[in-house]
Amino acid sequence: MIADKAYSHPSTRAALRARGIAFTSPERIDQIARRKAKGSAGGRPPAFDPEVYAGRNVVERCIARLKQFRALATRYAKRAAYYRSILIIAALVLWLREDPQDRP
Repeated sequence: MIADKAYSHPSTRAALRARGIAFTSPERIDQIARRKAKGSAGGRPPAFDPEVYAGRNVVERCIARLKQFRALATRYAKRAAYYRSILIIAALVLWLREDPQDRP
């Protein structure tokens, strides 16, 4: 799971760790200060992989672009199959709008 700083609370990390879910999130400044104030009892900083976290940006931008389609953003289609169809059409439109030189 990759999340932003809002979800980096130690209890969230502990709950995910108990379920065996890998978690990548930067530590908040106040949590860093609190851990350092405790000294050696504060423990070590949680694992954070900047390369994995950078992939979150791609997903966030994709969702933002998909929200440009009003039917997706407002959830007009109440049935899952219809919503999925709209999502596929929107993804195709975005893919076709893309510059051909950017494609692999």
